[in-house]
Amino acid sequence: MKLYRHELSGHAHRVELFLSLLGLDHELVDVDLVNGEHKQEAFRALNPFGQVPVIDDDGTIVSDSNAILVYLAKKYGTATWLPEDAEGAARVTRWLSIAAGPVAFGPATARLITIFGAPLDAERAKTIAYGLFDVMEQELATRDWLAGSTVTIADIAGYSYIAHAPEGDVSLEPYPQIRAWLKRIEGLEGFVPMKATKVALAA
Repeated sequence: MKLYRHELSGHAHRVELFLSLLGLDHELVDVDLVNGEHKQEAFRALNPFGQVPVIDDDGTIVSDSNAILVYLAKKYGTATWLPEDAEGAARVTRWLSIAAGPVAFGPATARLITIFGAPLDAERAKTIAYGLFDVMEQELATRDWLAGSTVTIADIAGYSYIAHAPEGDVSLEPYPQIRAWLKRIEGLEGFVPMKATKVALAA
């Protein structure tokens, strides 16, 4: 299996992390985003949207990080990663939507601004991030994992950008439950970290 990625992409890292947690052999193929490789015809043949990550699983091409997590869970994982029952599947899907919404527009966007100089609204991104973290802190006070009593792809989808939120000047210090949740993920067998980009601006 090939994973087309950029080492500083949290979207790509969540896939790399899940591949490692599943113990699946894979080849990392770095895509040169700085020089626009992701916008070239060859890469757009894999993903017309011109975005990482993409996996090539023996000819099956899947793009979008959350879609890839679902694919890997269904094909290679146990049902604990993505429950089969309606209620369990809904709980996980809720957090996949949150990963594509408040996580992306909050901590991920704040990090884009500080690390890559993206011309976006930093204060709005921080407001979204802290609003998300306030809810997560309350929910994680009642359980260890986002979608229930066991780790699921909901946790994997949320981990990367939340763990690296301080790189976007978004502090995790007021959120002990979130920090404990991050530690639980980091303690899983097969965990691999995402490359840090700089000294965190906030604790």
